[in-house]
Amino acid sequence: MSHVLFEIIDGVAKITLNRPDVFNSFNIPMGKLLQDHLDECASNPTIRAVYLTGIGKAFCAGQDLQEAIDPEGPGIKNIVERTYNPIIQKLRNLEKPVVAAINGVAAGAGANICFACDITIASEKASFIQAFSKIGLVPDSAGTYTLPRLIGMQKASALMMLGDKVSATEAERMGMIYKVVPVESFEETAWKTALKLAKMPTKGLSLTKKLLNQSFQNNINTQLDLEKDFQEVAGNTYDYKEGVNAFLEKRKPIFKGK
Repeated sequence: MSHVLFEIIDGVAKITLNRPDVFNSFNIPMGKLLQDHLDECASNPTIRAVYLTGIGKAFCAGQDLQEAIDPEGPGIKNIVERTYNPIIQKLRNLEKPVVAAINGVAAGAGANICFACDITIASEKASFIQAFSKIGLVPDSAGTYTLPRLIGMQKASALMMLGDKVSATEAERMGMIYKVVPVESFEETAWKTALKLAKMPTKGLSLTKKLLNQSFQNNINTQLDLEKDFQEVAGNTYDYKEGVNAFLEKRKPIFKGK
């Protein structure tokens, strides 16, 4: 069975990490599979949103250390270059919303992949840990970029240096994730969120995502100009016209992501 499961349901691409025997940790073949599926999400117009989750007790434990320490293996630099950097880039550049449904522990790169998604929803039994310092490594998968912006420099520094485990409830309180959900309603809530996004004006959502990406490096005047330009693009979409007409006609809009 594939280490990454993929199916399309009602406009949502469901991607499931599937190496439960090693807590869904990545090796290079598994990373390549995820990249291929993200490419499919980008190119397939029937896909309007993405749902990323894991099977078993963990969402993802990060890197498979057996591969990392193998003297005949690819080596750490090559692993980061071939696995994690492309995954983060594809998640952030994907012009469709990505919901991360965190079913269990998310450690190391597994945690930082969550933070690169657009909306992260966690089961109350989930947890997050920057495990790198425990084995003498530095955070990768853009963790040093995203986490300080989510929770501030002090907390990000402490979590990365001390390697403390953060419960889902605490992660929500800190602003690390969007929402924590009771175990019994977790999957339904996360999946409904992805379905809702797939039915929304996803062209506008993709422009919003691009604006958020740019906001990390722009000053306010540059960002205002970019918002103006993107608003013009959004104002010329089918979905904008459909949304306005539906509002005036007091009906539910039918968006097409165009």
